[in-house]
Amino acid sequence: MRFMMMMMSTEPSESDLPPDPKLGAAIGKFTVEMMKAGVVLMTGGLGPSSMATRIHLEGGVTSAVDGPFPESKELASGFAIIQVKSKEEALEYGRRFMAVHKEALGPSYQGVLEIRPLVGPEDLHR
Repeated sequence: MRFMMMMMSTEPSESDLPPDPKLGAAIGKFTVEMMKAGVVLMTGGLGPSSMATRIHLEGGVTSAVDGPFPESKELASGFAIIQVKSKEEALEYGRRFMAVHKEALGPSYQGVLEIRPLVGPEDLHR
């Protein structure tokens, strides 16, 4: 089963500041562990919403709106696509990923990681 783990933006990740180096090193180490386990298919970070553009379609007309998008409650700042045997295994990797944040940034860190199954054509006919 494939899942996408999406890290939701925080105030620092929506700023133009570089990521915390301690966190970057810890995430890198965890990603290597997941790669060695054969779980990771792809990972990546996303720029802040100030660098984003949304394409809207309304009344048959498309329009482009540049960020930032302060009205959005949650925006993704990074992702990993993983292949595991079960949802429970995906959730365990998610818990471990959040523990990496807590260890690197301290026990007061607050964040949200959303985990969703990836659905392809083969999943639509089950």
